[in-house]
Amino acid sequence: MRVLWVCNIMLPEIARQLGEPYSVREGWLSGVLGRFLREDSRGIVLGICFPAGGELASFGKKLCLGEKRKEVFCYGFGEDLSRPEQDDPSLGPRFGQILSDFLPDVVHIFGTEFPHAYACAKVWNQPAKTLVGIQGICGKIAEEYMADLPVRVQESRTLRDVLRKDSIKQQQEKFLLRGQREEKLLRLAGHIAGRTGFDREYAYSVNPRAVYHKLNETMRDCFYEGGWDLDLCRKHRIFLTQGDYPLKGFHYLLQAMQEILQDYPDTVISVAGNSILGTGGIKSRLKIPAYGRYLRRLICKNRLQGRVEVLGPLQAEEMKKVLLESHVFVCPSAVENSPNSVAEAQLLGLPVAASRAGGIPSVVEDKRGGLLFEKGNPRDLARAVKEIFSSDGLAQSLSKSERQFAAREYDPEHNYQQLMEAYREIL
Repeated sequence: MRVLWVCNIMLPEIARQLGEPYSVREGWLSGVLGRFLREDSRGIVLGICFPAGGELASFGKKLCLGEKRKEVFCYGFGEDLSRPEQDDPSLGPRFGQILSDFLPDVVHIFGTEFPHAYACAKVWNQPAKTLVGIQGICGKIAEEYMADLPVRVQESRTLRDVLRKDSIKQQQEKFLLRGQREEKLLRLAGHIAGRTGFDREYAYSVNPRAVYHKLNETMRDCFYEGGWDLDLCRKHRIFLTQGDYPLKGFHYLLQAMQEILQDYPDTVISVAGNSILGTGGIKSRLKIPAYGRYLRRLICKNRLQGRVEVLGPLQAEEMKKVLLESHVFVCPSAVENSPNSVAEAQLLGLPVAASRAGGIPSVVEDKRGGLLFEKGNPRDLARAVKEIFSSDGLAQSLSKSERQFAAREYDPEHNYQQLMEAYREIL
């Protein structure tokens, strides 16, 4: 069986072989590739295509990956990832070349948000042998993108926003365009993979004839080792990721801090991901977007100077270290499907507080897989955080039950077997 993966990034294992820089995004994809490279491939020949620049955009070669030096067919394609809302007519011919060279039996497209996904499915044009994996849902992201921002903030723009044509409203409009393409892609898929009741309902609303496969993801290897210890963490440290755009709800947490600080005045926030607060000097201040300016105002208004630590992008081991050193992981998003950051926290047993939004209730059972709070409600967010801070027994109980849940849901061997079974069902 010949299976072609269509990915949003050049996976680290491939990038290291080619001497190229790589992204730490999509860590679960690295997890499933690692499992494939270690396990008996069961008669599967794997091809992987990925966005790349320069000469690598036309790259096509077999590489020997992993400790067992397994052969994997690797292909590059050119794409402007900074403008995912725009279609690229060059993608069709390139995918025609890739498909003709590899001759897949199954095409597995990971994610729906980029032009290459739709371009590949359109050229392939075999719905019965096309599996599309839903990550986020662009249409739903567009609906919830503003996340209760004041109208004046929604309409504001900084110099950076004007120059890049990337104001908050323009960002939302880009997700609307991506959502429209996402629907077209799902209609070309005979098989759709997801993980939550939220994405299942969405998939069937767009393409009721498709076969839905529940395929949980495998996280990066390091999160399956070690565990959170209340006695070793930094008490009253809140950790969250990706606070760089409204949908992720960083502003909800900043608004909740006044109430949290009343009872726990030593509370601090650590946030991983791209910094938009302009804390790196004059140049970084000039690059600040409107949402970053709003966050700065909230920090000043709520007297949070010195209480917000911006960590920047973190590699897997760095992320694990911060998770183990924190007291609670907060996911305040206005909408999510099944955030990997929550899964990684659960695997380690760090108590989770997450918004009751999108697919999160499918992966965070309230009072067992973490504590849920009403989305967009800073007071309820503060309530959940303070419950964990106030009760060591609750924190330890959540830690234990989260690890049990995550061990089942993100079990690498089980998830790998489910994926292989999905491929066999498709054929």
